[in-house]
Amino acid sequence: MTAARAYLDHNATTPVRPEVVEAVTRALLLPGNPSSVHGEGRAARGAIERAREQVAALVGARPAHVVFTSGGTEANAAVLSPGLMDCDGGRDCVRVPASLLLFSATEHACVRQGHRFPAAAAEPVPVDGNGVVDLAWLDARLARFASDHPGARALVSIHLANNETGVVQPVGAAAEIVHRHGGLLHSDAVQAAGKIAIDIAALGADVLTLSAHKLGGPKGVGAIVFRTGALELADKLLRGGGQERGWRAGTENLPGIVGFGAAAAIAKDALAGEAARLSGLRDRLERGLVALCRKAVIFGAGAPRLPNTSAFATPGLKAETALIRLDLAGVALSSGSACSSGKVKRSHVLDAMKIDPAMSEGALRASLGWTTCEADIDLFLAAYAKLVAAQPDRSAKAAA
Repeated sequence: MTAARAYLDHNATTPVRPEVVEAVTRALLLPGNPSSVHGEGRAARGAIERAREQVAALVGARPAHVVFTSGGTEANAAVLSPGLMDCDGGRDCVRVPASLLLFSATEHACVRQGHRFPAAAAEPVPVDGNGVVDLAWLDARLARFASDHPGARALVSIHLANNETGVVQPVGAAAEIVHRHGGLLHSDAVQAAGKIAIDIAALGADVLTLSAHKLGGPKGVGAIVFRTGALELADKLLRGGGQERGWRAGTENLPGIVGFGAAAAIAKDALAGEAARLSGLRDRLERGLVALCRKAVIFGAGAPRLPNTSAFATPGLKAETALIRLDLAGVALSSGSACSSGKVKRSHVLDAMKIDPAMSEGALRASLGWTTCEADIDLFLAAYAKLVAAQPDRSAKAAA
């Protein structure tokens, strides 16, 4: 990408990789329905199964445990249901009495609002000032639930990495706590996949959810990934045909799925090198911010973060004003999650972290990706320097 415009909003959506465009184009030319038994249908089916293998490999899962969906939102809604079934070693399935849903207070809106539990049966798990879940609180809450409801089961949802701050959650430690109390753990890995290494078995999550367009794939395709074959979906969102082994009805989005697979394979191969490259660019961006303004705040800086994400604010600078001026200067970034950035309202994530509202109202997020280069950071810092220089509050400036 040229320095004429810097795209620093990869967490909202990552530009599609050229190799993915080629893969999608080839898939568009496949004439068969993947459910048909003739040669054309088998060719389409083969393309889907190859993509399933590629997506599974990205998170260390078995291909048979991957279910394709229309995106991360559908995947989360499908999983976060009292109707999740637990099957013992392939024998008869028993409906899991998941009568309580616990989710971290910084989850994406599709988890906080899109789950299928009664409102009274869903509770947020508090986080600390860096946005990391309170594991002691989680342990105590699950112990109390087990005591009050013998034989019942809780479902806990903790995202692997936050979309706004990039903070990486201790999902492995949370999984140990949840399983000790007989519960199940889901992790929304939409932002983490392709940015940090993921092994679903080592992580301990029972279910992961993914989205293609966050890692250079096409929009409109995602996946549910089960750690074992012991979990199934009882309350399916889409019923009808037997597609996706009966887990998700409807003719598969063949081009999208193939593109997802191609993007997953590229991300897996480039993971180590890209993580180091992007963390270097992010650190340079943050050093530049602090040099421009001593009082600049980097949210979540005290916790492990994704290598590509920086959420920050400068005292006195409102997000709406900054976004407009940066856009005019050729820099695209966000005020938080893509779903709310158009509204430019204060972030629930920063509220959960108990950030001063005066600072959170100016929060911006720069998220880097495969198109990001040194020139993009230069353009951003030059544009941001002009914003800081125009601040009426001179005490916020490094020169003051």
